[in-house]
Amino acid sequence: MPDYGHDLRFGSFITPRNDRPEAAVDLARLSEEAGLDLVTFQDHPYQPGFLDTWTLLSWVAARTDRVRLSGNVLNLPLRPPAVLARSVASLDLLSGGRIELGLGAGGFWDAIGAMGGRRLTPGQAVDALGEAIDVIRGVWDAGERRLLRVEGTYYSLDGAKRGPAPAHDVPIWLGAYKPRMLRLVGEKADGWLPSLGYIQPEELGAANKLIDEAAREAGRDPRAVRRLLNLLGDDTPGRWVERLLPLALEDGISTFILGSDDPRAIRAFAAEVAPALRDAVAAERGSPSPGDGGRPARTVALRRAGIDYEAVPASLAGSAVEPGDRAYESVRSSYVWAGSPGLVLRPATAGQVSEALTYAIGQGVPLAVRSGGHGISGRSTNDGGIVVDVGALDSVEVLDRERRLVRVGAGARWGDVARALAPHGLAISSGDYGDVGVGGLATAGGQGFLARSYGLTIDHVVGAEVVLADGRIVRAGPGEHEDLLWALRGAGGNMGVVTSFDIEAAEVGDVVFAVFVHDATDLATFLERWGGLVEGSPRELTAFLSIFPGQGAGSVMAQTLAVWAGDDTETAIKALEPFLELAPVLQQQAQLAPYAALVAPHHNRHTGQAALRSHSALVVHLDAGLTGRLAALFATGDVGMLQVRSVGGAVNDTPAGATAYAHRTQNFSVSAVMGAGGSWESVGADAVYLSFETYTGGAPLTKAFPPSTLERLRRIKAVYDPGNVFRHNFPIDPAGTT
Repeated sequence: MPDYGHDLRFGSFITPRNDRPEAAVDLARLSEEAGLDLVTFQDHPYQPGFLDTWTLLSWVAARTDRVRLSGNVLNLPLRPPAVLARSVASLDLLSGGRIELGLGAGGFWDAIGAMGGRRLTPGQAVDALGEAIDVIRGVWDAGERRLLRVEGTYYSLDGAKRGPAPAHDVPIWLGAYKPRMLRLVGEKADGWLPSLGYIQPEELGAANKLIDEAAREAGRDPRAVRRLLNLLGDDTPGRWVERLLPLALEDGISTFILGSDDPRAIRAFAAEVAPALRDAVAAERGSPSPGDGGRPARTVALRRAGIDYEAVPASLAGSAVEPGDRAYESVRSSYVWAGSPGLVLRPATAGQVSEALTYAIGQGVPLAVRSGGHGISGRSTNDGGIVVDVGALDSVEVLDRERRLVRVGAGARWGDVARALAPHGLAISSGDYGDVGVGGLATAGGQGFLARSYGLTIDHVVGAEVVLADGRIVRAGPGEHEDLLWALRGAGGNMGVVTSFDIEAAEVGDVVFAVFVHDATDLATFLERWGGLVEGSPRELTAFLSIFPGQGAGSVMAQTLAVWAGDDTETAIKALEPFLELAPVLQQQAQLAPYAALVAPHHNRHTGQAALRSHSALVVHLDAGLTGRLAALFATGDVGMLQVRSVGGAVNDTPAGATAYAHRTQNFSVSAVMGAGGSWESVGADAVYLSFETYTGGAPLTKAFPPSTLERLRRIKAVYDPGNVFRHNFPIDPAGTT
C-alpha cells in the first residue's frame, strides 16, 4: 500500500487504573514533557478498576499545556452521541483545541447490558456508530441555523440545538477490524485506530484496501483518513524503528501510540524512537508528499482558481483552512463582514507569518491580514483571495515591571490582555470591548476608556516586530527603523504585518465605572451639554456616549459609560454627579471595579453578522452647529446608532508629528452606523478615524492624514513596501507612484 503522506506523530496509551489515580496523570504529564504528541486512555465504563475516562481526560487537560488527548477508544453504547459531542467540544474549547475523538462500536455486551446499555449485534453496532458520527458532526455544526433533526434506527434527535463548535476540526478515529467497520472508516471517519496484536502487520494492507475502496466510493480521497496504530509490548529503540519503518512507508501508518505504563519506555519512545523514525521516513520519502493534506475530494473540488494549494508551506499546511473544511465557517468572516476567501493561513510564529506572506504574494490574489477582531472596515477578509490570520500570536508578557513594559502578540484580544495585566496592577487603554483584536487597534489609534488620562494606545507603543513585504522580519523601535515605528502608529496596515507590540502600560488597578441612561429626545441640546461637561471634567474622566432610538415614536435614548481612572471614589463622584443634570435620568449606577472587568474577555463567533456602513468624524467641540446636524441626521432614521468618544486630555499632549495619527486638537470622536440611504456628508467632517470608516476612497484618506503626514507616509511606504503589497486596506501609494 502507498505512503499516504501524513506527518508522523507519536503518543502514549495509558491504563486509567483507580488504585493510584494520580499515576495516570503523572504519565500523561511525562508524555508531554518527553515530547510526545498525543496521550490516550482506554475506556471501559463498566470496569470498576478503572477511572472514568472522560473525567480523567478533563483532569489531564487541565494539568497539561500542549499534548493532544483522546479516548482509545470511547465506548459509544454507554456515551450518547449528542451529549458526547458537546462534551468533546466543551473540553476542546477549554483546552485550546487539544481533544481528539476515538470511538468504538461496543463489544463486551454483557458488561454493557449490565450498565444499562443496549445490546446490539455486530452489524447493528456498526450501523449505530455510523448514525452516531452523523449526530456528533451535526451538533458540532454550530454555524447551521436549523435545529438538528436525525431520524435514525438507533439515534433520533427532534430539533436539538447545535453547538458549541469545537476549537479545532476534531478528527473522529474508529477502532475497527472487521470489513463492515473498515468500510465505515473509509466512508465517514478521519482516522483508523487498530491495535497491533488484534491485527497483524501482514493484515494491514488488506484492511487499508477496504478503507480506500470505501473512501473512493463515498467521494473521498483515501488520504483523508489518517492511519494510527496502538503498539503493545516492549522492544529496544533500534528494534522499534526497524519494525515500524515499513509500517509507515508501505502501510501508511502515520501515528504510533505506545501502550505502556513504564516511564522509562515512554521516555525512550519519545527521545529515541520518534526522532529516529522521523529521520528514516524523511530519508526514504526524499521529498515532501503531494500537498492536498489528505482532504476529501469534495473539499478539493471547492478550491478556488488562482491559488496553488499544493505549494502551501509545510509549516502552515496543518493549520490552513480551505472552503471545504469544517473549520471554514469559523474563519471565513470577521465579526462584522462576511467573506469567502479561497484560503486562510494561520501562522503561529513570526517566521511562519513570513512564509505565509511570501506564499500569498506569489499567488497574485487578494490578500487580507487579520488580527482577530471586529474588522469594521471589512478589509480583514475577502472573496476568493488569501487571509493571513495571526490570531495564534496571542501571547502577553510583562518584560519589565518597573518600566511597565509589556509585549503583546498582535493576535491577542484586548480582554485577554487586560486579564493578564491585572495581577501586575497594569492596564492599557484599548477600546471598550474585550473581543477587539490587538493588531488592528494598535496600528490605527486606540480610543479607549483611559484616553483622557493615558492617551491613545499607539501613544505608548515603543517597539514592534514586523514582517515586511519582502519577507524580512525586523524590529522597529528606538535606534532601529524609527521611521517604520512612526508609520505603524496610525497607518500600520499599510507597512507590514505586525506580529507583536512593545507597549508601556499604565499603573491602573481599580477604577470607578458609571453608567447613565438619559432621555435624550432633545438630542441636539443633550449632545451640546454633554460635550461641554466632558470637556470641563478632570482628565481622569473618560466618557463614551451611545445614542439609539427609544421605545416611543420620536424618543431617543442616550447611554453614557464613564470611567474615572483611579479608585478615589470621592473625587470621582464629584465629577460624575453633573451628568445627572443633563436630562431626565432613566437609569444610573456607579461602582468601583477592576479595569479588567470593563473589557472582560470575549471571543464571539465571527460570522459576518452585519455588513454595516460606518463613518466617523474627529471634532474639536460638540457645538450647536454640529449637534444640530447630527440630531437632524439621526431624526431621518438613516443613522442606526450614533457614538461619541472623548479623546482629549492626554491624547492631545502628544505632538501632532509624533505619530502617523496626527489629529491632536480634537476632543471627540464621532461615529455612526448608517442605513442604505443615509449620507454622512452633511456632518461636514474635516478629519476622520479610519478604524470606524468602511469607505476606502480618496476623501477619507486625506481626512485621516493631513497633507504633510500623508507625504511622509508615502516616502516611508516606498522604502518598506515599494511594490504596494499592503494595498487592500486604506491604501497609501508609495512615493513615486500615481
